[in-house]
Amino acid sequence: MAGRIRDEDVVLVRERAPIADVVGESVQLRPAGGGRLKGLCPFHDEKSPSFNVNPSLGYYMCFGCGESGDVISFVRGTEHLSFVETVERLAQRYGVTLTYEQGSAAAGRQSSQRTRLVEAHRLAQTWYAEQLATPEAVAGRRFLAERGFDQDAATAYGVGYAPQGWDNLIKHLRAKGFSGEELVLGGLASEGRRGPVDRFRGRLLWPIRDLGGDVVGFGARKLYDDDSGPKYLNTSETPLYKKSAVLYGLDVAKKEIARRRQAVVVEGYTDVMACHLAGIPTAVATCGTAFGADHIGLIRRLLLDQDEMRGEVIFTFDGDEAGQKAALKAFGDEQKFVSQTFIAVSPGGMDPCELRLARGDLAVRDVVAARVPLVEFALRKTVEKFDVTTTEGQLAALDAAAPLIARIRDQGLRQRYAVNLDRWLGLMDEKFVLSRVARSLGPSAAPQQQRRLPVRPAADAAAAAVERELVKLAVQLPVLVAPQYDALAEDCFTSPELRGVHAVIAKAGGTTTSAGGEAWVTALLEACPTDEARSLVTRLAVEAPLSDLEPDDRYAGAVLARVQELAATRATTELKAQLQRVNPVEEPERYARVFAELVSLEQTVRALRERGMGTL
Repeated sequence: MAGRIRDEDVVLVRERAPIADVVGESVQLRPAGGGRLKGLCPFHDEKSPSFNVNPSLGYYMCFGCGESGDVISFVRGTEHLSFVETVERLAQRYGVTLTYEQGSAAAGRQSSQRTRLVEAHRLAQTWYAEQLATPEAVAGRRFLAERGFDQDAATAYGVGYAPQGWDNLIKHLRAKGFSGEELVLGGLASEGRRGPVDRFRGRLLWPIRDLGGDVVGFGARKLYDDDSGPKYLNTSETPLYKKSAVLYGLDVAKKEIARRRQAVVVEGYTDVMACHLAGIPTAVATCGTAFGADHIGLIRRLLLDQDEMRGEVIFTFDGDEAGQKAALKAFGDEQKFVSQTFIAVSPGGMDPCELRLARGDLAVRDVVAARVPLVEFALRKTVEKFDVTTTEGQLAALDAAAPLIARIRDQGLRQRYAVNLDRWLGLMDEKFVLSRVARSLGPSAAPQQQRRLPVRPAADAAAAAVERELVKLAVQLPVLVAPQYDALAEDCFTSPELRGVHAVIAKAGGTTTSAGGEAWVTALLEACPTDEARSLVTRLAVEAPLSDLEPDDRYAGAVLARVQELAATRATTELKAQLQRVNPVEEPERYARVFAELVSLEQTVRALRERGMGTL
């Protein structure tokens, strides 16, 4: 085990690793006002973005599921790493040298398991790439050349060659200080009868990288006829490599996917290379597994896939029966996207790599441009199975296709495709087709009675909003509200939760002691007595201001005045009630005193109202 990382180094890692950049590698972020960013949450499935990031404070929070934290907790949660592994990964990326406390000097030089496995894969990828230039790798170079890839392309994608010997890579990495057990754990070696042997032998290799660019596995293509293994052999499931959570080429394509709002899903490593080189930089592929829910989640977050349906997911499949079957399976997952989904089928059943080789880059781009909606493709393939020249065939095709239409989320699209189906079948009876589709919807399609929620009085809601805005300013920009904020009494806040945060701010030293920033939020979190308080502080740290403009001194002063005015108004109401209970004849002095207090307080309310005018 490695020793404990110094606290100072952990703080430095947080400072050096920009949370917007780190989060932006797996979540497409868009401006959300007030310098904040918003995207689809990576911790739960959602259709509208509720995941917020405050880059200036270095914190995030999802208002949908409640997940929150800093850059370290984000990487730890999304990559399923330990705290030490996360800090080491960020430190390596952002040039922070870590010092380990506790344990011996040898322990201090050790790294976490994941760090060592990542390093082993990096060294393996470099070594494999070097082997591609050796005489033995002529079959690998021929394979690439026959598919239109030169040495520059091979270098760009890190393609390598695994020699045919039993333990060539093992010897190389053992000389670098790695044990056989580590290489087996990482999937670079397999257990043989007499010890570990290279997992990949006599094959062409593509490195598989995670979103951060680390090599986590390999895809290996058979080259020799006497190789009894499968055509493609991938790294097995390891602590680094989860095939359902990676897409080949995504580390390269992610920026263009986010920029173009488009993802092109192909079937193989060479197809990704062909698409990228042909001018389609948004292509990705699965790694030896079917396209599934986790892959959908990856793409949705990069597309910022939400209700507007502005993005595109384009599936490309071979034109053969297996390819069509895969396309129909993809339609089964289509409803998990909000973006529009399409299919692009190459002429003659060629995959993108074959098409590029036969007809050039333009042909590949044309196939993608000629995409058709996936639902239309699925419907047409379903109808093709029946003889629609007969009445019986028409009805059978209708009953087979109606459930597909019924699964379309959008009611307008559902109706239009029902009309299209009527024309394709030649029934010329739209009402009949629509009724058949409606029957496929089932009873769950009946309008559900909306649950009536209690409505909070408008005045209370307004008070709660401005009080929250003030506490939010104290958390995010304490210099704007100091020192007046620290002088506010607890009863200025009607919400018990906000009163709790107000107490936390005082416990942390008050707004006058801090210039704000990540250190201030960290101090507040440390001062929180409960998890609920920590969650609220984090939420306030990432919430956008009520104003469309960036808060300044004038805005902060108006918010302060408005909160004080509301508190004074409540006190005025209490004094009026108290005055009504006093008999001016029996208690003239008390009545005069309360009346004077009321007059003075009403003057204060008027002055504060002028200062806080236009806050909400």
